[in-house]
Amino acid sequence: MAPYTHGHHESVLRSHNVRDIANSAAYLRPHLDASTHLLDIGAGPGTISADFAGVVSRVTATEIDEAALSLSRDLAAERGLHNFEFSVEDVHALTFADDTFDVVHAHQVLQHVDDPVQALREMRRVAVPGGIVAARDADYAGFLWFPLLPELDRWLALYSAAARANGGEPDAGRRLLAWARAAGFDDITATASVWSYASPAERAWWGGMWADRILESALARQLVDGEMATRADLREISDAWKRWADDGDGWFLVPHGEIICRA
Repeated sequence: MAPYTHGHHESVLRSHNVRDIANSAAYLRPHLDASTHLLDIGAGPGTISADFAGVVSRVTATEIDEAALSLSRDLAAERGLHNFEFSVEDVHALTFADDTFDVVHAHQVLQHVDDPVQALREMRRVAVPGGIVAARDADYAGFLWFPLLPELDRWLALYSAAARANGGEPDAGRRLLAWARAAGFDDITATASVWSYASPAERAWWGGMWADRILESALARQLVDGEMATRADLREISDAWKRWADDGDGWFLVPHGEIICRA
């Protein structure tokens, strides 16, 4: 499996911990009901999975290792959720039987895997006939922001290079439809949605998160250890994120591709 470019530093989880159905899986919500058994691939800290658990009958959350999966376990215990199951899985070769889940979901996962087409084939295999395979991924090349700070251009170039060095595809959003077709789906609904950050509170959160992330996360270590950037380079980028967050004109857009596929 490809290494996870972001890692699980607190600055990364700060971003992941705010995700829920409303801001990350609204496109899928109409397809969920109290009878749904849902498989959540790459559940991360489990906040979307936990939100699903309040809507569906049962959620099975997966992650690439036990340390990552423990984040979802802890959140389920904290919220007193009892319709949760957990499994360490490689999405390229899931251990579940064919035709097991009504819905198979992956949020911000396919951009990080070695073979997203094979991942979608596996997601289809474990979905019941007529069930749903759903995925949503950001598209880094489509990110837009203002003011136009050159350090943020450098940040985007470095992130994209690091993600590709790890075998991922940071511009996954625009490719989801093509990947689904290559995986054999012929009933696909492809849509898009965005995250945007412009208010003072949103800028402080998004800019502050990235100001820390570019210095402290697994991405920062990869960039320095791989001699793609120096610590001084990363500090300049971090400072630019802070300037962006403090600028009353600051605005940032994150586009996402989405697919609903019938198995």
